[in-house]
Amino acid sequence: MGSSLLLSLILTTSLLVSLSTTTTRANPLGQFCQNESNYTTNSAYQANLNTLLSSLSSNGPTTGFFTTTQGNPPDQVDGLVLCRGDTNVSVCASCLDTAVVDVIQSCPTQKSAVIWYDDCLLRYSNIRFFNSVDTSMKVFMWNVNNATDPRPFFAAVYGLLGSLVNKTAGDPGMFATGEVAVSGAGAVAGQKVYGLAQCTRDLSRDSCAQCLVDANNTYPKCTQCAGKIGGRVIGPSCNFRFEISKFYGNSSIRTAVPSPSLPPIPPPTTVALAQGSKKHGLRTALTIIIPVVTFVVIVTVVFACLRKMRRVKNTRIDYGDVNQIEDIEPQVFDLAMLRNATNNFSDMNKLGEGGFGVVYKGTLADGLEIAVKRLSRTSSQGLQELRNEVVLVVRLQHRNLVRLLGCCLEDQEKLLIYEYVPNKSLNTFLFDPVKVKELTWERRYKIIEGIARGILYLHEESQLRIIHRDLKVSNVLLDKDMNPKISDFGLARLFGMDQTQDNTSRVVGTYGYMAPEYAMRGHYSIKSDVFSFGVLVLEIITGLRNSSFDLLSHVWKYWNEGRVLELIDQSVGDYSSSEAMRCVHIGLLCVQEDAVDRPTMSSVVLMLSSLSTSLTVPFAPAFFVGYSNVDGEKNTLNTPDRSTTTTSNPVSTNDVSITELEPR
Repeated sequence: MGSSLLLSLILTTSLLVSLSTTTTRANPLGQFCQNESNYTTNSAYQANLNTLLSSLSSNGPTTGFFTTTQGNPPDQVDGLVLCRGDTNVSVCASCLDTAVVDVIQSCPTQKSAVIWYDDCLLRYSNIRFFNSVDTSMKVFMWNVNNATDPRPFFAAVYGLLGSLVNKTAGDPGMFATGEVAVSGAGAVAGQKVYGLAQCTRDLSRDSCAQCLVDANNTYPKCTQCAGKIGGRVIGPSCNFRFEISKFYGNSSIRTAVPSPSLPPIPPPTTVALAQGSKKHGLRTALTIIIPVVTFVVIVTVVFACLRKMRRVKNTRIDYGDVNQIEDIEPQVFDLAMLRNATNNFSDMNKLGEGGFGVVYKGTLADGLEIAVKRLSRTSSQGLQELRNEVVLVVRLQHRNLVRLLGCCLEDQEKLLIYEYVPNKSLNTFLFDPVKVKELTWERRYKIIEGIARGILYLHEESQLRIIHRDLKVSNVLLDKDMNPKISDFGLARLFGMDQTQDNTSRVVGTYGYMAPEYAMRGHYSIKSDVFSFGVLVLEIITGLRNSSFDLLSHVWKYWNEGRVLELIDQSVGDYSSSEAMRCVHIGLLCVQEDAVDRPTMSSVVLMLSSLSTSLTVPFAPAFFVGYSNVDGEKNTLNTPDRSTTTTSNPVSTNDVSITELEPR
C-alpha cells in the first residue's frame, strides 16, 4: 500500500513540474473548495484523485467533455471536465492542464472542488453528481460599461438568452451561440448583442434547459450587473454570456461530437470514449436518426389534428350557451372557398400584418364578412400559434373578445378565420393625426372599460384561465360601434384555476408592453397582463406610444409634479378631469414594478365603474425592461421608501472582469 501511494505521489509531482514549465497559465474565473469533507495526505482518496485528474487532463481534449470515476466507496471520486464548444483540441488541453495544477493548489485537501476558466471547467467530488443539475454555486461577471439605452438593449438581451436556452438544450454538444440586433429609438445603428450558452453533456435536454433558465433568472439578482453591456453566469452544470462584441469562434467545432456515456451508478466504472470508426459511426447515426425522428413526430401530430378537424368539416358552429362551450369545435373551412373570398389573398384585401403573418378581409358566398389570418409559411412558430388560437379562442365567448369562426390546414396553408371587425385596430385611430379626432373622451373611456372587462373574463370569469401575454393597441380591434375586442391569442397561455404564475424559457411579446418580471426572468401571471393593460391605458389617455420613448417615467414625472392634466391628448376635446385623473391613477397602479403591488382586473373594473372607490397611492413604475434601473435600486421619487441597498466591487479595466461568487 505504501509503495502504491509513493508511486502516486511521484507521478503527481512529475505532472505538476511538467505543467508548470510548459503551460501558458490563465487565471481562473472562479473556484469553490467545498470544506464539508477533507482528505488526509497520502490517503487512498488522494491517490484516486491524482489518477482521476491525470485521466481528465489527458482524455478531455479529445472531445471537449469527459467524465470518469476512480476507486470505490468510501474513497471513490467522480470527475468531469468541459471545454467551451468553440475551442480546439490544443486550447482545451492547455486549459485543462492549467486547471489540474490550480485546483490542487487552491483546494489542497478538499474532497469536492470546481474551477472555471474562460475555455474550460474542471470538477470532482466524493459525492456522485453526474446527470443532475447543480445550482448551488455560481460566478457572476459583468462588463464595466453601461448600456446607453437600457430598455431596448435588455429587451434584445433577454430575447437572445431565451432563444439560446432551447437552442443549447437541443444541440448534441449542448453548446450554442447567437446574435440579435438591438432596436429602439436610442439604439446605435447596426448594434448587435452576441450570446453563448453551454451545458455539461451529461445532462438531459430538459435538465439543460432547466439549468439555463435558472441562470437567466438569477442574473438580475446581481445588482452590480444591472445595466451593463455584457455579463455572464457560470455554474457547475451550465453557463451563459452576452457581449456587444463577438467573443466566440466557430461554434461548429465541437457541437457535432456526441456526449460520451456516463459511468453507471452501480457499480462505479471508468468511462472510456469510443475511438476511430465507432465514434464516426455513432456521429453519423445520430445525424440521420435525430432529424428522422423529429420529422415523424411532427407528421404524426399534424395528421392527428387534421383527422380530428375533418370530422367537423363544412359544418357551421352553434355556440349556444356559454356553459356548454366545452363541446365547441371550430369549423374547418375549404381553402378554395377562402381563396375566392379574399380574391386569392389580394393585397387589396389586406387588413394588416403582424409578426406571424397577414390578415385579409374576405366575403363568403352567403355575404358573411370574415377576417382571415394567414400564418407565415416560414415562421417556425406558425403551427404552434395556430393551435393556441384554435384551442383557446373557440371556447371563449365575450363581447370584448374577437370571435374565432374556424381554421384551415390545407396545401401547407395555416389559416384562422375570425369575425370581421370593420374599424380595424385601435392603433389605426390612436396614432393617426386625422382619425384620432374620432376618439372622443366618451369613446376612450368606453374602450378602456371594455378592454378591462375582456381581460377580466380571461382571468376570472371564463371556464378557462387565460394569460394573453401580448396585449397592445394593435391587438385591440374596434367594431362598428367602436366597442373594443381583444384579438391575437397566438401567445396566450392556459392556467389552472388555482394556478397563479408560471415560467418560460422563451420570452415572447412586444417591447414596451412586457412586465419586468416576464422580460427578465420569464415569469408570467395575470399580473403580467395587468402591466400591459396599464401601458394601454396611459397610451389611450395621452395619445403617445410607449415604444417611442419612456412613457411610464414621463407620466410618473407629471404625476409627482401635479401636472397630470397636461398629459391628456388634446384631440379628445371636452373631457371629465376627474375621470382622466382616475384613469392615469389606475394606469400607474397597473405598471408598478413589483407584481404584488398591481391590482387584479376585478379591482380595475370596479375602480373604473365606481368613482367612489378609493385608490391606493402608486409606487414608481418599472422604468425599463431588464432591471429596476442602472443602479440596481427601485426609483423612489416622492413615494414611500421602497429602495433596496446595493454594494459594488472595484471597477477593473477588462471587458468582463468584475466577479461575484454566490454559493448556496
